[in-house]
Amino acid sequence: MIQPTVAFIVFGVHKDGLKDPMGTPFIDDALIRRAKSALAAAGLKVIEHGVVVASKEEARAAFRTMKCDDTVDAVILFSGTWVWAAHMVGAIRDYCASGKGLLIWTHPGSQGWRPVGGLVLHGGLLEIGVEHKFVYGAIEEADTLGEIVSYAQASHLKNFLNMSTIGAFGGRGMGQTCGAADPSQWMKMFGIDIDSRDTTELKEAAEAISPKELDELQPRLKQLFGKQPDRNAVTERSMRLYLGLRKLVAKEKFDFYTIQSFPGLAGDYSATCFAQSMMLEDGVGTSTLGDFNTALTVLLLTKLSKERVYYGDLQHIDKKTKEIKIIGDGACPPSLASKLGPAGFSEHGIPTEGEAGGLSVKLICKVGEGVLARLGRVNGEFQMVITRASIFEPTSDQVEKRLNECGIPFWPHGFVTAHCDIDILLQHWTNEYACLGYGENLYPALVDFCEITGIKAILP
Repeated sequence: MIQPTVAFIVFGVHKDGLKDPMGTPFIDDALIRRAKSALAAAGLKVIEHGVVVASKEEARAAFRTMKCDDTVDAVILFSGTWVWAAHMVGAIRDYCASGKGLLIWTHPGSQGWRPVGGLVLHGGLLEIGVEHKFVYGAIEEADTLGEIVSYAQASHLKNFLNMSTIGAFGGRGMGQTCGAADPSQWMKMFGIDIDSRDTTELKEAAEAISPKELDELQPRLKQLFGKQPDRNAVTERSMRLYLGLRKLVAKEKFDFYTIQSFPGLAGDYSATCFAQSMMLEDGVGTSTLGDFNTALTVLLLTKLSKERVYYGDLQHIDKKTKEIKIIGDGACPPSLASKLGPAGFSEHGIPTEGEAGGLSVKLICKVGEGVLARLGRVNGEFQMVITRASIFEPTSDQVEKRLNECGIPFWPHGFVTAHCDIDILLQHWTNEYACLGYGENLYPALVDFCEITGIKAILP
């Protein structure tokens, strides 16, 4: 899970201990200390700027520092008292050209005239078209800190994607139209470079894995699955593919990747289910079938969540109960297994989609609160459908029946209740895949990410 870094800058003309006619300092130093402490307690890394900014020179120095510091994801401008906006907007505009985030936080209260400073600066930035977030709220209000944290998380994600690389192993899988990517659009929107490798190199990397490396993998598998898989040619190829994939992703410095899976590897070497499951378990953003939009969604959820992320087919939707079954074709991080039992080994099991066979993962996703989301494109424009969701487990007497409903009970199942208008969700969903992330904080962070990157958020 990410920890965004924010620079905390206080602004205001009446500073350095200047008092109002009642003898009270305009700037409340105790309030500022509490604000910084609250941000740190909420999980942000806070960089403090020692000067209260008022003049053009002070603004230039402060924002030049934050613009050049690659660790800074966003600047939080805290209103200390009123300010001459013209002294600050030029430096702020220059800083924002870097693509980093900017948030103005105004704490309520008549003392100090903080709302005046916050609103005049907010209005000045609106006037010249500088993107920013304006938050008016008290430290003690959970919503206030929630807004600030989600914006900082979104800013971190945006900054991470800038100059990142997604690798593509193979081409488009299973005739997918709705997961293809335009490299120029991805660079323009996110700063992401799309690189590609033939799966021949991946097979060579898999075959180069030594017997010693296979043996060293076994204790981890026993920890995750409670046992080791039977050793035979098919399961060994699955393990080799995972270890080879892990090496190649690291060697090429891919920040995340997508893989064709079928046709290709699943037909002439091994199904990718096990390899994908383990890469998800390793916290790597990925997808199958060359689906770039799912890969980016998985990456975002992985960075935001304390848990691992599951993507699978929206296999069935009950409009009346708002229940959705997510069933992946054998790929799921084993740590998501529910109390109904540990993750187990299974087989891919569909010869028409991979004659080579291979290991897959069998489990039911554990109980929790989170989101369903997926990035997509409509007429060439990015949008993301996002809904809150609850993950549940069937009762013990219903498990077998529920698993058998799809005809492939040995693939991973996620039973989810979506908190949305199902009809609206279905009309805007752009693929058969759903990406499931755990954590109630994911929803606002994804919404903010869409806002600052120009993606249209669909919130059914």
